[in-house]
Amino acid sequence: MANKSYEIIMPKSLKSLKRFKNLEDLLTPCFVCYEQLLENNLKILKKIEDESGVKILLSFKGFALPASFELCKKYLSGISASGLNESILGKQFGKQVHTYSPAFKDEEFSDILQNSNKVIFNSFSQWEKFKKRALKKVSCGLRINPEYSSVEVDLYNPCARYSRLGITKAQFQAEDLEGIEGFHFHALCEQNLDALEKVLDKFEQNFSPYFKNIKWLNFGGGHHITRNDYDADGLITLLQKFKSRYPNLQIYLEPSEAVAWQSGILLTKVLDLVKNEKNIAILDTSVETHLPDILAMPYRAKIRGEILKSRESYDYILGGISCLAGDFLGEYSFEDELKIGKKLILEDMIHYTFVKTTTFNGINLPSLIYARKTGDFEVLRDFGFDDYVMRLL
Repeated sequence: MANKSYEIIMPKSLKSLKRFKNLEDLLTPCFVCYEQLLENNLKILKKIEDESGVKILLSFKGFALPASFELCKKYLSGISASGLNESILGKQFGKQVHTYSPAFKDEEFSDILQNSNKVIFNSFSQWEKFKKRALKKVSCGLRINPEYSSVEVDLYNPCARYSRLGITKAQFQAEDLEGIEGFHFHALCEQNLDALEKVLDKFEQNFSPYFKNIKWLNFGGGHHITRNDYDADGLITLLQKFKSRYPNLQIYLEPSEAVAWQSGILLTKVLDLVKNEKNIAILDTSVETHLPDILAMPYRAKIRGEILKSRESYDYILGGISCLAGDFLGEYSFEDELKIGKKLILEDMIHYTFVKTTTFNGINLPSLIYARKTGDFEVLRDFGFDDYVMRLL
């Protein structure tokens, strides 16, 4: 399917979108992204760009909401894609598209080239396979495994033992770099500056001899820049010093979680209350289908209004509507007794959430809501049977 032209079917015109003024009026479950909170993060990232001279990309694997593209384009330099479909959507973003995959498919590669500015190869064998097609069409790079990471959960550690992601020092083939213009590494996961400093030190030790022959470096994602305790000023200083050592290099960051960090919620509702030794509230959402990271990481979601367990608190195990026995959010305590129909707000549920949802059990995906700075809640998309069955036909 080479050189195919793609047209993205965008949401309905704003005039025809359903709008609500109050959060309580929204049908559940739904993801709500707040434009103002998103912009607050983008302004921080833009400050990093402006003061350090790096370029920051929106990583679609963590946040891809076309309704926000016009806003994001004001502050970011482009997007990073994980394959064909994200690169096609990235073309609609209208700025740089950097595409990386652990392995590219022959039948998709021409379209990836058509929709990308930079393509990063995971191995020298992939580079040898595709370089004749890629050269002179895109800027080509290699993913490097720096062989150091302080990520504690192996599921999210790109440098864990036996990692398939990137080229180690032992695998590096310096004689095969002709045509390569950049290196990319990714070794962080929601971490602060100290983690980057250690990774960068290892990366620089092993691969700096080759920096004089390339044009760009991508420091990957996992930089939790918009978190309150992140040392943003320290990051600017680190990047400035690095660029002073290698003025020939353009530096890129793609901190996906930092873009949408604490910019939205999942709104859900209590469908039933049952008791089996403990009180159990069954919600109209599902951890298995709507919030898979909670099970995979695992981590505990924060719920607005929860309190510490006490003799006076009302305590519930919150469960989802899938058939998975372990479809639980966990045990939570509240000041007031839960009632059927009560709506609950799960905090910080925009990054790495709606991009991972599934229709397991035929459960509808949560609606997508964009909360404008005007105060309007715009329903971008409701999901139903057609979205479920299209995967099965």
